[in-house]
Amino acid sequence: MRESTTRRGIAAHPPDQPHQSVLLQEVMDALAPSPGGIYVDATFGDGGHSQAILQRIAPNGKLFALDRDGSAWQRNQTLLETWSELLTPVHTPFSRLRTVLNEHGITTIQGILFDLGVSSPQLDDAKRGFSFQYDGPLDMRMDQTNAAAPFNAATIVNTYDKEDLADIFFHYGEERHARRIAQAIVHDRQKMPFTTTRQLASLLERIQPYQPGQIHPATRVFQGLRIAVNQELQELQTAMDDALALLAAGGRAVVISFHSLEDRIVKQTFRQAADPEQANNTPFAGPERLRQPKKMISDFHLLTRKPILPSAQEIARNPRARSARLRAIERLPSNPSPAHNETTP
Repeated sequence: MRESTTRRGIAAHPPDQPHQSVLLQEVMDALAPSPGGIYVDATFGDGGHSQAILQRIAPNGKLFALDRDGSAWQRNQTLLETWSELLTPVHTPFSRLRTVLNEHGITTIQGILFDLGVSSPQLDDAKRGFSFQYDGPLDMRMDQTNAAAPFNAATIVNTYDKEDLADIFFHYGEERHARRIAQAIVHDRQKMPFTTTRQLASLLERIQPYQPGQIHPATRVFQGLRIAVNQELQELQTAMDDALALLAAGGRAVVISFHSLEDRIVKQTFRQAADPEQANNTPFAGPERLRQPKKMISDFHLLTRKPILPSAQEIARNPRARSARLRAIERLPSNPSPAHNETTP
């Protein structure tokens, strides 16, 4: 399960509530895993989506499960042992997707899933520093096992100048008051460096008073810092490019995103792949190399022209699912049928 933002910020997750994979049935319908296929779960997390895929590709399929957070494997030893013959876990960011598969001799896959954002265990662990609702170190690294990479949220807050901080909060957090917040941080850190999540959240509450029911003033700032620390948007664009290149004929890519920045990258990448001529005539925020010549016939078909959203029942069961958006694309078979229906929300 990945993150969702309520009107008060990131919803609390009861410790006794079992893990719930977001849009599980919708993911399986869009991905359509089949026995014997080679698939990738690029964001293993708590393994709920992976388990559902494994059940469908048995007895002789193969699933590569990637996660940059090493604790994901520690939390899911039983799953790893149960499916050891079909499941290959890889501790790595999904931007290394193509490299990982090449190392295993894999050049094409039948499907790939991305469930983006922060997982519930990451949010609910104060030591990770992702949530302003808990007091913990101002960290926010997805991978805390890499001792050679101490760069974290505290590094940004305590060393970046006012302009760079404002850019992060505005562009990655979509925070309207980015400049005022950046100025306040630079002023306060001269007296005492920021080291904890509550220390930063308290400053934000002080300069942006809010009422119950409103979005917490730390929500967007924490999002911006997390994205900057983990270079999430750059990682996602690289992974999207590689995922489409790896799909075999008939293969599908499915992505669940939780905020507009992620969803925009996924939507634009998928639309350009499915209609390169139209994409060539519209503004596109991705790398120049993604542009394709006009009149090129696409190898891809959008399965979702509009994102699939969680049902009211799912949101009631799992409030963190409320911001989820699912998009899917398929590489066309060698001889596609003239009538190729789309999956509708």
